Amino acid sequence: MVELDGRVAIVTGAGRGLGRAHALGLAAHGVRVVVNDMGTSNDGTGVDGSPAQEVVDEIRATGGEAVVNCADVATWEGGEAVVQAALDAFGELDILVNNAGILRDSTIINMSESDFDEVLRVHLKGHAAPTKFAATYWRAEHKSGVDRRRNLVHTGSTSGIYANPGQSNYGPAKSGIVTFSQIAAKELAKYGVVSNCVLPGARTRLTLSSPGLPEIMEAPAEGFDQWDPANVSPVVAYLAGATCPFTGETFYVQGGTVRRLEPWSLTGRSIEHPVRWTLDDLAAAMETFGPSR
Repeated sequence: MVELDGRVAIVTGAGRGLGRAHALGLAAHGVRVVVNDMGTSNDGTGVDGSPAQEVVDEIRATGGEAVVNCADVATWEGGEAVVQAALDAFGELDILVNNAGILRDSTIINMSESDFDEVLRVHLKGHAAPTKFAATYWRAEHKSGVDRRRNLVHTGSTSGIYANPGQSNYGPAKSGIVTFSQIAAKELAKYGVVSNCVLPGARTRLTLSSPGLPEIMEAPAEGFDQWDPANVSPVVAYLAGATCPFTGETFYVQGGTVRRLEPWSLTGRSIEHPVRWTLDDLAAAMETFGPSR
């Protein structure tokens, strides 16, 4: 039994795509939701509060509880503000789903400094800032004697695992999010917090802007739509439950497939030497690794 009813969640980037599906899915299970979204374009420019408001209206139309928040969660000020929004509206915070993101794809040679910095800021700092202030609140509650499960769910990407060309800003940001989730799991366990990460395979504004993906992700005329963002939301809801048994884990989710990823480990082949290598001996020994994969 996944315990969600009556809990309070923040979902960042919840105006469209995956975040919208997560907010609606959580609300359908009785979660009160802060719908955070600045309403920017794919590249992070512009501000429009209407997408977030539309999601709130959808939730309220079905009898759920939700409020809008348009803070920039990739700043310390915005991270604090979105946590405070949950406390002001609902008096509690149990779940933080970090999902906000943008794309500014380019090759390394053509990458501008601003495009590199902004993608890392929105993704990586946009996970770190709200987590910092949620964790600060959860620590204070724990120290005051409140025994309550808290849940972090972060959003990585296969780009952070498989190293897509043209995403030398986005891929490292997403790899960093996986590591950030694992660190949060270790640091915050003593306060009753679990932290996990999902790598979604889904049709969103961002994925549809990548060459070749619109054709692959086209919705079928009938039958199961394996690229529907809502396919990812049950996994997010499960990881947000008060009885979630996992922490520090990463799950790839696409269609009806959920795959648990192994963490980094030193299980590959090694070469050993009793003293410092000479260059020639090292060169000969390195051949045992074979060519790059």
